[in-house]
Amino acid sequence: VQLQASGGGLVQAGGSLSLSCAVSGRTSSMYAMSWFRQAPGKEREFVAAIARSGGSTNYRNSVKGRFTISRDGAKNTVYLQMNSLKSEDTAVYYCAASTNFFGPVTITGYGYWGQGTLVTVSS
Repeated sequence: VQLQASGGGLVQAGGSLSLSCAVSGRTSSMYAMSWFRQAPGKEREFVAAIARSGGSTNYRNSVKGRFTISRDGAKNTVYLQMNSLKSEDTAVYYCAASTNFFGPVTITGYGYWGQGTLVTVSS
């Protein structure tokens, strides 16, 4: 399976961005999908996950209420809507696919990764 992330860019603090992850090679419903991010000089960290069915989601505490993960099976695409962005959200954002039903919060739970898309939030 191949993952293609897009939608990153430069935005002012308080603004919004929507990231997309296009899944190809296999139907996306076979995978739990997640977003991770990696800021300069820091480790990659879990951001949000959505189960295979789309009925269950999970978020890191710092993005709860601001970010929303969703999936469209017909388009084989996963989204991350990011609102009320803060400077600390600046990072390269990666989408990832897991064969687990629920999306794990650890990097090792994912066998497939997209190439990353840069989000820069200016204060």
